[in-house]
Amino acid sequence: MSLLDTIEIETAPQPQSCVIWLHGLGADGNDFVPIVEQMRLEGAGPIRFVFPHAPVMPVTINNGYRMRAWYDILGTELTKREDEAGLRASLAAVEALLAREKSRGIAASRIVLAGFSQGSAMALLTGLRHAERLAGIVGLSGYLPLAASIEAERSAANALTPVFMAHGSYDNVVVPDRGRESCALLRGLGYDVSWHEYPMAHSVCMEEVQDLDAWLAKVLARD
Repeated sequence: MSLLDTIEIETAPQPQSCVIWLHGLGADGNDFVPIVEQMRLEGAGPIRFVFPHAPVMPVTINNGYRMRAWYDILGTELTKREDEAGLRASLAAVEALLAREKSRGIAASRIVLAGFSQGSAMALLTGLRHAERLAGIVGLSGYLPLAASIEAERSAANALTPVFMAHGSYDNVVVPDRGRESCALLRGLGYDVSWHEYPMAHSVCMEEVQDLDAWLAKVLARD
């Protein structure tokens, strides 16, 4: 499998940690670069941020228009008709990015997998199944796809990995209940989920960025 094209930003030479950030439907890796540049991440040391570009594919809900997407969206009921083949193909692509970071000398325990919307779904899908303990998993304005298979497929290595989930109360793209249901499911399985809700639509707000900044600094704090 060929690696996805990426944008990379290192906060200082010789990064000791990595955050792989997955964008939403129709965006690309540039989408979250400005937000990350606003973060302070005190005490976390040098970090490599990796922003991959999802493949271009036709998206059913958008009349088959081709755009960057991690998987097809078949209808408005996100969790009832899922593109399992597309989800699993992107899971493999994200796993390849994780493997590359480990080959570059960053331990899995120093890697955070993060995403927004479709990227959030991919971060949760992949992170909870990854065979080695990650530093953390971030899901913004998203949900857990293939939820029925998570109990059987989840990795024991990430049973204690902290999870940051956030959602807008007025989100009409991924309705808040999808995020709340995913949070409740994960907590029911014993995951340490930090849930945050903000008075916004399908977007990101400054309070959320600040909360995530503090959470990332904590999970990536140097010993």
